Amino acid sequence: MGIIFFAAQGPVHSEPQAPPPQLVFSEGTKETNLISSSRRKGGQDPLSPPTAGGTTNASVQPAAPELCAPRAFPPGAMVAQCLLLLASLLLLAAPGHCVHIETLNIFKKSPSNASASALKKTSWPRDCSEVPDGSSSGVYIIQPSGLHPIMVYCEMGGDGGWTVIQRNRQDTDITWNESWSTYKHGFGNVHTEYWLGTENIHQITRQKVYQVRFVIWDASNNKRFADYNLFSLDDESQGYRLRLGVHSGTAEDAMDSDNPRKVHNNMKFSTKDRDQDTYRGNCASRYGGGWWYSACYSVRLNVKGSITWGRLCKGNCKASAILIKPAPYH
Repeated sequence: MGIIFFAAQGPVHSEPQAPPPQLVFSEGTKETNLISSSRRKGGQDPLSPPTAGGTTNASVQPAAPELCAPRAFPPGAMVAQCLLLLASLLLLAAPGHCVHIETLNIFKKSPSNASASALKKTSWPRDCSEVPDGSSSGVYIIQPSGLHPIMVYCEMGGDGGWTVIQRNRQDTDITWNESWSTYKHGFGNVHTEYWLGTENIHQITRQKVYQVRFVIWDASNNKRFADYNLFSLDDESQGYRLRLGVHSGTAEDAMDSDNPRKVHNNMKFSTKDRDQDTYRGNCASRYGGGWWYSACYSVRLNVKGSITWGRLCKGNCKASAILIKPAPYH
């Protein structure tokens, strides 16, 4: 059963009691580093792939004040903080994790003596590009236009924040073999592997003109990327059809193959219970995982254990991530 993303005050940092396997960079890679050059508040970066020698402990953020602990809040605000804690614990925290809240002054807030009103009037960024420069990478709350607030991992850098819409690794615990409804609303853990939700992605890309970066760690742990200068998803009535622009980068253009049986650009999204591909059968049922299948694929990132990107790595990619942000000319 997938975890649907709900709002809490952010950014939210979880502190594992029993750290899960963590993704780390391979040494000596010469590819352009996607990860922010600014100093992080933890050690390893969750966007990095596993090393051949095993895994390491998850990076731990410095302890932020726990909710409902003694703080300089008026009684009404304290009640609201406790309600946020309850929602976070029930809906977001993985077993064995303690959720902390770090109060940010970078977002607009209403007077503290009207806490219920303040929660309603809080202004969240519409995507990670609106998180202020200098912020560290991590989990934030965003609220796309016309959508409820959602949690997302923001990869911050000198050229603005990327909104991470997908993250996976070869040894993930997620099966990815989910229903249309689960893919629509999103599932997984924003601190590790997850899918943000096709409806959420569609709503984000309605706001501005976006670009996308597909990041792939190949079988040797070398990091490659494929950029497309345009990215959007049509609405659900159009099957969340994928629209991509011009390719560039260090990974081949595997999403827009000349082979009509393996192309993904301009394809509708398919799941095991909603077949919208061009194959006589159901690619999602046959190969597992929701994706923009044709008949059937050159790229397959939403899958357990067989991550594929064209000729770069056929079923043995170490990890993947999909990131979006507004196009530079927008």
